[in-house]
Amino acid sequence: MTTRRDFLKSAGLAAAAAAVINPFELFARTMQNRAAASKKMVLSFRPFEAQMRHVFTIANSSRTTTPIVLTEITYDGWTGYGEAAMPPYLGETQASVIEFLKKVDLSRFSSPFEIQDIMAYVDSITINNTAAKASVDIALHDLVGKILGQPWWKIWGFNAANTPNTSFTVGLDTEEVVREKTREASPYKVIKVKLGRDEATDKMMINTIRSVTDTTICVDANQGWKDKHYALEMIEWLNERNVNMIEQPMSKYLLEEAAWITERSPLPIIADEACQRLTDIPKLKGAYHGINIKLMKCTGMREAREMVSLAKSLHMRLMIGCMTETSCAVSAAAQLAPEMEWADLDGNLLIANDQFKGMLIVDGKITLSDKPGIGVEKM
Repeated sequence: MTTRRDFLKSAGLAAAAAAVINPFELFARTMQNRAAASKKMVLSFRPFEAQMRHVFTIANSSRTTTPIVLTEITYDGWTGYGEAAMPPYLGETQASVIEFLKKVDLSRFSSPFEIQDIMAYVDSITINNTAAKASVDIALHDLVGKILGQPWWKIWGFNAANTPNTSFTVGLDTEEVVREKTREASPYKVIKVKLGRDEATDKMMINTIRSVTDTTICVDANQGWKDKHYALEMIEWLNERNVNMIEQPMSKYLLEEAAWITERSPLPIIADEACQRLTDIPKLKGAYHGINIKLMKCTGMREAREMVSLAKSLHMRLMIGCMTETSCAVSAAAQLAPEMEWADLDGNLLIANDQFKGMLIVDGKITLSDKPGIGVEKM
């Protein structure tokens, strides 16, 4: 038989248990724990092979694919997308990028808004690996922009109406293929031509394009011209054929030669390979008229924005470029486009298996959307 004392004792335990394990309190605590657990930045990554629509040839190499590593950073239910694209000359591989990303520990930071501190830490992990670092930076910016509900061109205070036309790249090839590629470029108002192999090939490229269209051309010699006098002669010849600028005519190491050309050139001379990061810019003043900024060279959007400010303070002209990239990295670079005189953001158009929908080209012009972050969606 249950005594009153036993009843009170058991009732008291039940009441105590009820007080300890109140289902509503338990639910609230569970949700709080989940929220606390979710407010940690988690970096994930996977390799991806970009397939080129055509064999892509520059002065010193050809390829049909580009190795890429796609990244994601998740935080509090949000996901930011990033990318490392690795043409051969960068010296990075999928394996080296993945090895680098394994070392990145975002758990030491409490919020993705600490971009400056996070990227300073990421940059300190190794000396190089700029594309790997850019993949973290881009995902971080995409994440923060999504949390804020704004695209980065708005966060930075840029005017989307000021974006330039992008060029469409035609690599070194046979006359027949160059004609085909030039016809493909018909929607674009600028054609970027890869030169730098030899005089006969270079002139064939320009003459073949001119047999199809009068569209403005910009030229990238990819360090291919070896003599400054020959380079200047070519530039003068190109100036008569509706070319509007020249990228990297000679080796990035030949600053004196570049300065000699720049002083005499009828066309703007822009540093590409010679300008990798922020610290390169001061020494390029006087040697080039301007710089080409690429996220994969400079570790991403944070440093690219600083490069814009420094170059402007030195009265240097600006171009934004890309590697062969998906719409993820191209759209990230496009956030800076309103500050640029020239743009070469066609890397996503050169591949057949893009993984994202992002920045659009409308009538040849870079067109930015109000989509938050870098403005991309997974396909």
